[in-house]
Amino acid sequence: MLRSDRSVSITRPVLFRLLTLGMVVSSFAGTSEARSPAAKKLQVWILCGQSNMQGHAAVTTFDAMKLRPQTSRLHQEMVNADGTPRVCDRVWISSLGSAAEIRTGKLTVGFGAEGRGPKIGPEFTFGLRMQQLTDAPILIIKTAWGGKSLNTDFRPPRGGDYEFNERQLENFARQKKDLAEIRQQRKEATGHYYRLMLDHVQSVLSDPASVCPAYDADAGFDLAGFVWFQGWNDMVDGSTYAERGQPGGYDLYSTLMAQFIRDVRRDLQTPQLPFVIGVMGAGGPTAEYGPDQQRYRSIHQTFRDAMAAPAKQKEFAGTVSAVLTEQFWDQDVTRLRAQERSLKPQQDAIRAQQKDGTITREQAEQQIEALYAKEFSSTDLTLLRTSTSNAEYHYLGSAGIMAGIGRAFADAGFALQK
Repeated sequence: MLRSDRSVSITRPVLFRLLTLGMVVSSFAGTSEARSPAAKKLQVWILCGQSNMQGHAAVTTFDAMKLRPQTSRLHQEMVNADGTPRVCDRVWISSLGSAAEIRTGKLTVGFGAEGRGPKIGPEFTFGLRMQQLTDAPILIIKTAWGGKSLNTDFRPPRGGDYEFNERQLENFARQKKDLAEIRQQRKEATGHYYRLMLDHVQSVLSDPASVCPAYDADAGFDLAGFVWFQGWNDMVDGSTYAERGQPGGYDLYSTLMAQFIRDVRRDLQTPQLPFVIGVMGAGGPTAEYGPDQQRYRSIHQTFRDAMAAPAKQKEFAGTVSAVLTEQFWDQDVTRLRAQERSLKPQQDAIRAQQKDGTITREQAEQQIEALYAKEFSSTDLTLLRTSTSNAEYHYLGSAGIMAGIGRAFADAGFALQK
């Protein structure tokens, strides 16, 4: 039995009965006079991952999307005529991990990561797009926690035990650490968030109407697909992946990712469940990396290749897709940020004058503002200051980037259904 501290635990046989009842009851209810002929099966999508699935794109970055053709149309889909964020008509969400408590309701902004919000993750435009692609009601079950790995936290049940490599064991010995204690701690952590994810899905599916009032029990539901967006913690883990950046250095991730897909399908009794892998792309295409990014290029590219690898496996043909999120990176802002860094020596000189009392703080601010006005157009300056809200590893906290990613996830998932 899978258990968690905060959700109802359901055994696999019970889950099987729930899924079977929900997904096939419509075949028995088709002749019922009580059932509305217009009733549609609820389409259930599971979105899972770490901090970028949570989403760190602040709503304050929405307006900057209007400044460029590639994002202005998408912006129109995200807001009402008066500029307020849309609330989806046929999409509901239950989100665990992005906030201190489970959040549910009609899909709109605010289901991203908690703090300095409201924010969005991929779920917002995923739901908006999916609502365009199907006329059925949609339920998103989102489970995402920041700073979690696949090698430990999300490790699938049949992925085997975490095995320390020789380099790790040598380090433990040199540091005189208790190996037995370390092994026990790792064992307790292994798969913990996989189990939390599965428990939350089970809990919601035991009573879909508690989240989605449009749920028709006669029509039932379909598990429509699974979207995975994770990777940062594995990519930077030079301890687990001792040969990262080298050919084959991230093979373990590919192995675990493939097993994760198999285990999710087995545990949810859906052997052909469509599965979308959101491939890490913070920083954009590695071929376009600037001089200061070259030291990361090999690591980033080999990891992305490892993430995408399961989609090319024969057993997953037609049911698993990889979306390269690098294609939605904002190269314009990357250029503007590099341009801004070139002003640092002049800004430092102005601040030094302020510090020694040569000029006032107000004069310093005026001089710095004059520097920016000379260096940037008004549009570029607005983009630089309003289109981002977070660090690069969180896709700059940019709604323009995150919106494109969410929409692409929906398109990829819908294509797998077809």
